[in-house]
Amino acid sequence: MKKTLPLFLFLLIFGSCAAQTVNSSLTDSRPKLVVGIVVDQMRYDYLTRFESKFGNGGFKRMMNEGFNCKNNHFNYVPTYTGPGHASVFTGTTPKYHGIISNNWYDKETKKVVYCAGDDTVESVGTESTAGKMSPHRMLTTSFADENRLFTQMRGKTIGIAQKDRGAILPAGHTADAAYWFQGADEGAWITSTFYMEELPKWVNKFNKSDAAESYFKDWVTMYDIETYIESGADENDFEGGFTGKETATFPYKLAELKDENGGFDVIKYTPYGNSLTTDFAIAAIEGENLGEDSITDVLTVSYSSTDYVGHNFGVNSKEVQDTYLRLDKDLERLFDFLDSKVGKGEYTVFLTSDHGAVEVPAYLESVRIPAGYLNYNDRKARFTKFLESTYGTKEIVENVSNNQIFFNKAKLKELGLNIHEVEQALVDEQISYPNIAKVYTATTMNSTNFTTGIEALLQNGFNQKRSGDVIVVDDIAHIAYSRTGSTHGSGLNYDTHVPLLFMGKGIKQGHTFKKTVIPDIAPTMSALLGISFPNGSTGKPLGFVFD
Repeated sequence: MKKTLPLFLFLLIFGSCAAQTVNSSLTDSRPKLVVGIVVDQMRYDYLTRFESKFGNGGFKRMMNEGFNCKNNHFNYVPTYTGPGHASVFTGTTPKYHGIISNNWYDKETKKVVYCAGDDTVESVGTESTAGKMSPHRMLTTSFADENRLFTQMRGKTIGIAQKDRGAILPAGHTADAAYWFQGADEGAWITSTFYMEELPKWVNKFNKSDAAESYFKDWVTMYDIETYIESGADENDFEGGFTGKETATFPYKLAELKDENGGFDVIKYTPYGNSLTTDFAIAAIEGENLGEDSITDVLTVSYSSTDYVGHNFGVNSKEVQDTYLRLDKDLERLFDFLDSKVGKGEYTVFLTSDHGAVEVPAYLESVRIPAGYLNYNDRKARFTKFLESTYGTKEIVENVSNNQIFFNKAKLKELGLNIHEVEQALVDEQISYPNIAKVYTATTMNSTNFTTGIEALLQNGFNQKRSGDVIVVDDIAHIAYSRTGSTHGSGLNYDTHVPLLFMGKGIKQGHTFKKTVIPDIAPTMSALLGISFPNGSTGKPLGFVFD
């Protein structure tokens, strides 16, 4: 007689097998490791300007094997490092995540605060205060946080950057660790008690090695400098350089320059800072066993030296070109290691930037393009005179910073002044000043829904509780900076247009000129992983990048 299983037992076994198949399928479709790379101060055109000199294993590998979003922009102002890193990983803008600048005036404490500063924690790995940092001022989750929640905290998150904010904000609130580089006379990777009480053995081992010291060497161009035709002359009037060296020209003998340029900090201002970051990232992958199992881990890496070099030497310098050619080799080294350690096709990488940069205005002036420099002292003196003559006191303004004017609300009330009338009076005054293009009030930002233009970008960067009462927009290519080197912060194309490359598991090969924006990145990675979008996300998943 043929025996049959009871129906309930059949369903139990079949259901269990089906569930295992589905779970296995979901697990198999996810990458073992997601690596989010931010190249600090990388304009999009660096991909195209230097493309002929890139090798096949770094930027070109991402473009050839992965997906290139060629019209990717920031959709808010200001384009600074802190807001940029927060926006990439939270999928939203300062309006919601709250990181409105690197530093900003806190209206409650009446003090300037730092985006990652936290006096409630202590330094780990240094005796200095450089470790008193955490992500507590970021109001929303990152996609790394959502991955941690989805995996019941089993998927690891590690953040790495020379800059503390570049390591901390991307990794989010639930990260296992964030590490940043303490230069000066230490040359060590550090963290804070927000993450741990003491450094792991692998970090101590790395710090005790001669990895940092090994970069006290000559910085010469990787290829013959005469072939660097994609950048300006080596000696020009638009570059800063180093203390102790008369000209900003190659070679730079770092062993001789270090004592007058911050000790280990001098490495940050060369491409070797990126190489050191790559060394540490590879050590982190090994030390933390990232990508070793089927539960997705997240590694965030921010390359900070590109920003330091750009600020010092400017967009058109041979130093910037050499820095990107060397970064290309560091990316190749990282990808090769991921291929061997995690497995080719088992990890997913995206690469973008936290902002672009303006051509040195002095250079633009030399080729007859409208540009210039702002004199904030003259502007302040004129504004102070206006306040005193109009209201009898300058104390109705509490702070002016980040192109924002903050009112002293108590003083306005004491004088019986109507805040909306004062807002408009200040708009009318400021717009009459040289090199100010537009002025808006907080009331306008809160009551009008802008969808295009600089107004929409300002609104996306405006946080009602943290931003000021009047917002000023300067003329195009006019900056408050030295006459050497480049900077950033505006809502103009040179600051907003940055790369966005995807490569690896789940990503198809291709490109698009369709406009994408920075907040699209985090929901795209969340969709790839099948997890919740970050809780404040306003971006949309870019489904066309998926395989």
